Amino acid sequence: GQLTHEELAIAVEMLSAVAALNEALIMNDVHAVIQHLTSPSIGVSNLHDANTQRYADMLVLMKRQAADQGLQYLSWNDIQNCIGEINLQVQEENEKIIAAGLINEIIDKKDPHKTLEALLMPTAKLQGVKSSIACHYQDVLWHTKQQKCKASQDDSAVLWLDEIQEAIISANKDTDDAHCLAVAISKINSAIEMGDPQLTLTTIQSSNITARGLVPECADTYQNELSEAKRKKTGDEPNGSVWVMHKIKDKYAYYYNLETTDGTWDKPENFVQNSTQLNREEIQDTTGQVTADYHREQLWLAKESQIICLQARARGYLVRKAYKERLNYLHKQEPSVIRLQSSWKGYKQRKAYKDRLMVLQNNVAAVVKIQSFVKMWKTRKAYRARCQYFKDHTKEIIKIQAFLRANKAKDDYKTLISAEEPPLNVVRKFVHLLDQSALDFEEELEVTRIREEVVTKIRSNQQLEKDLNLMDIKIGLLVKNRITLQDVISHSKKMDKKNKGQAVEVISGGQGLKSLSKENRKKLEAYQHLFYLLQTNPTYLAKLIFQMPQNKSTKFMDTVIFSLYNYASNQREEYLLLKLFKTALEEEIKSKVDQVQDIATGNPTVIKMVVTFNRGARGQNALRQLLSPVVKEIMEDKTLAINTNPVEVYKAWVNQMEMQTGEASKLPYDVTAEQALSHEEVKTKLETSMRNLQAVTDKVLMSISTSLDTIPYGMRYIAKVLKNSLHEKFPDSTEDELLKIVGNLLYYRYMNPAIVAPDGFDIIDMTAGGQLHPDQRRNLGSVAKVLQHAASNKLFEGENAQLSSMNAYLSQTYQKFRNFFQLACDVPEPEEKFNIDEYSDMVTLSKPVIYISIEEIINTHSLLLEHQEAISPDHNDLLHELLEGLGSVPDVETLIGETKQLIVDVIRTQPGETLTEILETPASSQQEANHLKVVEKRALLDSKVPEKMKHSQSILEDAQLPLEQKKRKIQRNLRTLEQAGLVSSTNKYQELINDIAKDIRNQRRYRQRRKAELVKLQQTLGALNSKAKFYEEQNNYYNTYIKTCLDNLTRKNARRSIKLDGKGEEKGNRKMKQSTLRYTAARLYEKGVILEIEGLQSNQ
Repeated sequence: GQLTHEELAIAVEMLSAVAALNEALIMNDVHAVIQHLTSPSIGVSNLHDANTQRYADMLVLMKRQAADQGLQYLSWNDIQNCIGEINLQVQEENEKIIAAGLINEIIDKKDPHKTLEALLMPTAKLQGVKSSIACHYQDVLWHTKQQKCKASQDDSAVLWLDEIQEAIISANKDTDDAHCLAVAISKINSAIEMGDPQLTLTTIQSSNITARGLVPECADTYQNELSEAKRKKTGDEPNGSVWVMHKIKDKYAYYYNLETTDGTWDKPENFVQNSTQLNREEIQDTTGQVTADYHREQLWLAKESQIICLQARARGYLVRKAYKERLNYLHKQEPSVIRLQSSWKGYKQRKAYKDRLMVLQNNVAAVVKIQSFVKMWKTRKAYRARCQYFKDHTKEIIKIQAFLRANKAKDDYKTLISAEEPPLNVVRKFVHLLDQSALDFEEELEVTRIREEVVTKIRSNQQLEKDLNLMDIKIGLLVKNRITLQDVISHSKKMDKKNKGQAVEVISGGQGLKSLSKENRKKLEAYQHLFYLLQTNPTYLAKLIFQMPQNKSTKFMDTVIFSLYNYASNQREEYLLLKLFKTALEEEIKSKVDQVQDIATGNPTVIKMVVTFNRGARGQNALRQLLSPVVKEIMEDKTLAINTNPVEVYKAWVNQMEMQTGEASKLPYDVTAEQALSHEEVKTKLETSMRNLQAVTDKVLMSISTSLDTIPYGMRYIAKVLKNSLHEKFPDSTEDELLKIVGNLLYYRYMNPAIVAPDGFDIIDMTAGGQLHPDQRRNLGSVAKVLQHAASNKLFEGENAQLSSMNAYLSQTYQKFRNFFQLACDVPEPEEKFNIDEYSDMVTLSKPVIYISIEEIINTHSLLLEHQEAISPDHNDLLHELLEGLGSVPDVETLIGETKQLIVDVIRTQPGETLTEILETPASSQQEANHLKVVEKRALLDSKVPEKMKHSQSILEDAQLPLEQKKRKIQRNLRTLEQAGLVSSTNKYQELINDIAKDIRNQRRYRQRRKAELVKLQQTLGALNSKAKFYEEQNNYYNTYIKTCLDNLTRKNARRSIKLDGKGEEKGNRKMKQSTLRYTAARLYEKGVILEIEGLQSNQ
């Protein structure tokens, strides 16, 4: 078993050669690798010189792989295995080359069976060869080889094995595609035979054999055209063949058996093409033609107008061209043409005239007789034909007449609507529109009733709110031990007594009048005229407001003025109240404002009155709709904590650190703002708060700026009046200065308090006893502060210097506010908005009604007497006459309304071109009878009118007058009005006709306004009831609190901090503590205790 020296020497030599080869591989020296590999000392076998390069490349690759696996050297066995693998690969390649050459030789012989045998040779190693499609393999390989020869321009070019493999794969795919195509075409033919267009369309679409997209709208056309093509192809009798041949790639024939659904590339024996089956090309051609025709038709339809225009231009051109050519020819031959025509016409005319004259002269008697008969026959025939035509077209004639009448009525109505001076005959056709129906009376009664409830409920809620606010103050004083429980209980009993039925006395023009004496009735009528004058002439109340002390004028406005206008419960009263606001504001600016900024820095009476009214019952819903969503969003955001006070942020930070560490902080607790801002943590928190503040402020600003139409019209109109009045008095003031004052009104006074305290302005729903969290109130206050600075374009400075980084944001926000304020002032005048003028009361169905207490009537009367000279210096003024108690005073407006009613009654029954013509023309008996019927009908309607809505006795008596007496009264009234300069006889009293036309136009608008007012009043009443319910809950909450206090006093008989008279006393000899009496400075001034206060005027 021991090796000899010679064997060891051979082994060492072999290992040295292997090591040298590894070194050459490491150096990547291919030449050295080949040299060591072919050295006899390495001792490898089966080494072929032709393969040395491949041996070297393979060994280099194996060396890299071994190095990646952590092996340093290739062993002798690895080298020998590499040589064996390379030899094996070379052998397989040679076999494949031989096989490829054999396959190419057999392909040229065009024998499918031999070609299949060659493809199945193991040495070729071809995949996916199927014996059933040998014929197609032959065709595909033949065409592939021919294409290669043509492309390389070498007839001896051969296919390599990879090209042969690709051809086999292509042939297999062709087989699958051909079979799918054959099946799809068979299904399409079956669907065509079934006659269902939708099925045919669906089958063709699913087969994907058409090159163009099918149109669902052409389904019926596809079915018809394909059926026709199938019928034509079938002929008289089908041949009954079951085979169908399909061309694949336009060069291969695929045969499909319709019965067995099998296909083959080999042509069947005795093959006959089935004559009933449409092939792919026929289906594509048919459907493509239908689709192209449809698209072409749609294109023509889309361009129809342009095509017509083009044809018209072409035809016009051709006609003009021919016409010009003919005209040119005639112009050239004009002398000859005229000569020929004149000669020929003269000859013919003379000959015909002579012949005709001779005939007539010979048969005069017969001609006359014939002419008479012919004329009679023609006239009779035309008459009968005309009558028959009318009978045959009776319905059409009626329609035409109705159409003409409708057009005439439409034109007359347009004239009535648009003409500045509509004719009397047009107005006469529409005077029936002024009549009132039973529905009008019912709606008017309903509006009056709900308006009364609304005004009463507003006054009740205001009183209840004042009592609850006072109760809240008294409970707060009770908690601080400033008053006794006796005072609180006393106030609670007064509130309960009011709630149980002691309502404010309300006087209305239609209640309790029958129980009044004659003297009291006259007194009441005098007050009615007085308050009507005050309501319709705002100058008196505007002057009266500024004659009283400020505290007294505020109470006067809150009670009398708003009651006088029924809290603007309808459009008429809102219009009148706005006129009062405008007059008073202009008067205040004219007399009390010395600088533009006085409006913002002071507390103007009218501005306060306007804001109070628009934040009241009517405007509160608008304010809630404007701010409620965004305020709720801010309040419901629990993560939002805005605090811009650096000292408070510093203290909160210190407290937070102490809570986290459990140890007292070494930082000082009481610091200044500068010291607090020296800490980075405080600055970070402040920056976060300011970012959150900007985001939340943007939301509120967006809600305000996008809700311009939500702001009450009254607020916007007063803003417009304020801006114009200031500009008129201070023409040098800039637009920015004026818009700042507008912003002070619209934002600071109207919106800002509601943002700061939404619970106090009913912006959010609060339960009795509920209140806002301090963080919520601070967040809202911060937003309001930023918006306030932005609205006034005031930057953060001084105490708010820590917010100076937001100054750029304030400037941007001010520009948005500026645009908003400009748009807010862009509103129409009240006359245009409400379509009301000074004569509107003359045509309304019901008389104006106000709801006011006796005490308010007396106070108003006293104030008017006290300041009579200042309000109305002219002693001939109507106010002086009314204050002297002269009762009813006739005025021009009443006379105009009476005259217009009489004119309407007259022109309704007596026609005429002008009013003067009607008044001067005596009425016929028929017209008198018609007028009597109208009077009787009106009397019957008036008997059903409710007492509240009946006209005055004088109007009712005038309505009963005969026609002629009415005309005489109209003439008397016209003379009076003409003396007053209101009408003129020169234009036939057209002014009154214009007023009547305007009344007719306004009648429909009034009915629409009344319906809208009824809905608005119902909504307002619902909101007032909800508010009253809330106040009742709050009252119950206070009563529960008082009861709890009483129960506590009963249980604790000793050491009570709050004592009641006679309850719980040990001896019963202690007397009740006297309640403190409190007087305001204004009250002491009125009593004469205080004569003057230095620095204040008496009216302040």
